[in-house]
Amino acid sequence: MYIDQLRDHCLNKKGVTESFPFDEHTLVFKVMGKMFALIPLEKWEAGEQSVNLKCDPERSIELRETYAGVSPGFHMDKLHWNTVRCDVDVPPSLILELSDHSYELVVAKFPKKLKEAYDALS
Repeated sequence: MYIDQLRDHCLNKKGVTESFPFDEHTLVFKVMGKMFALIPLEKWEAGEQSVNLKCDPERSIELRETYAGVSPGFHMDKLHWNTVRCDVDVPPSLILELSDHSYELVVAKFPKKLKEAYDALS
């Protein structure tokens, strides 16, 4: 998977922005200010292509048991976040599906006011 594919996929979602809130090496995608994907660019450029994505805890267990490229989220809540290696055994289509899943989990947890602002976007 190419980083441009993943970046474009994330940015094409409603209410998404990208930024570097932690340092100049960690690209973060947020929906309405809430994180749903993080890409460590230095590691990506060094050949360790990965993305941290939020995930349903039960699905996380299944994914971690099925794919060598899915592990508990690096520097994240291990119950709700996975680090997905794009350069191991995880199919690109699944990586895009998991980014959608992460986005949807974050949107589903919006408080009422944020949900209203999100719904008002075109």
